[in-house]
Amino acid sequence: MKTKFINGVSNSPSMSLGLLVTENALQVQPAARVEEEAEDGGVRDRDQDRPDPDTRLQAFLWCREFLHGAWRQLSPEDFHISVIRGGLSNRLFLCSLPPSVRPVGDEPRSVLLRLYGAILQGAEAMVLESVMFAILAERELGPKLYGIFPQGRLEQYVPVSRRLETGELSDRGISAEVAQKMARFHGMRMPFNKEPRWLFGTMDKYLDQVLKLTFTRESHRRRFNRLLSLDLPQELELLKALLDSTHSPVVFCHNDCQEGNILLLKGRQNSDKQKLMLIDFEYSSYNYRGFDIGNHFCEWIYDYNCDHFPFFKVDAHNYPSKAQQLHFLESYLREAEPGWDGLGDEERDRRKEDLILEVNRFALASHFFWGLWSLIQAQLSTIKFGYLLLKRRKCFCRLFV
Repeated sequence: MKTKFINGVSNSPSMSLGLLVTENALQVQPAARVEEEAEDGGVRDRDQDRPDPDTRLQAFLWCREFLHGAWRQLSPEDFHISVIRGGLSNRLFLCSLPPSVRPVGDEPRSVLLRLYGAILQGAEAMVLESVMFAILAERELGPKLYGIFPQGRLEQYVPVSRRLETGELSDRGISAEVAQKMARFHGMRMPFNKEPRWLFGTMDKYLDQVLKLTFTRESHRRRFNRLLSLDLPQELELLKALLDSTHSPVVFCHNDCQEGNILLLKGRQNSDKQKLMLIDFEYSSYNYRGFDIGNHFCEWIYDYNCDHFPFFKVDAHNYPSKAQQLHFLESYLREAEPGWDGLGDEERDRRKEDLILEVNRFALASHFFWGLWSLIQAQLSTIKFGYLLLKRRKCFCRLFV
């Protein structure tokens, strides 16, 4: 890649940026029924409000073994567990002590249990993500970590705030603050490999898996075969060639900055700034700046807050206009580049125009990356979501940029 390599640097590695928690701020859902696609192409209901007995028992054992105090004497009958909806990659549960049991020390009354879904990034990536989680917890940039095991982990549960809605991403104040938070995230120094292997290394692995997929349901086979007719390996090579000629600094990226991973903090809804918090960094790595911003722009058109199959909506007209992109990038560059305000108007305009080209080219990589991801999830994931339909909308566009 013809890319300038830089490391994100913060003045103090332990400074509390107020950037991160994880999906533990999602709301526990009441008993509800959701729909999924049936064999005949229709929809059917499926109860998702309770974990299965095996999951409940294993969750109880993890809590008793990794937590202290009252958890050590808790009986299976007194153990409380509820499903948390909202994750597309992992299964999330709220585990709690019953009201009748009082803590004996500083043990938490409730914790979030995260069970990894279809692990598409490999065991090494999951280990690195756990290390990153622990580091951010120690720096007080993320929630506390109570336990790690091969199937997942126990995290601090923070019952505050709410996730943003898709339509709020275009709010000028919110967009400016997301840009500032992203710039600060990009400025963090993390003890990981600084080479930008994540993006295309992961896509190469995903594509290899996709080409080996088979689907038994006829409707799935038809959709999948239509996609294969696009010659995905050739499309990926065209994408690589395009981005090889696109300058983009390497920084520590979130890589999944969509509305579900941005919290609106409780009590700060009417504040002009510092009311948002980035969450859920399982895909975070050193990567190209253009991908992180371009991926965020793509997420303006996807609404995952839907109660009926396929559990998302898409509107390509919501992709940010040039004026909206310039507003975001002005806030980003002002936060990321010291001396930005001292530059002349002509130089600032030139840098913003260069960045617009960069992020919109890398937005193509976002479509391709999550398109491959959703194809694999369609076969492997137990989460009820229209992954095979999502991949058609995160389209494998032919590259005419």
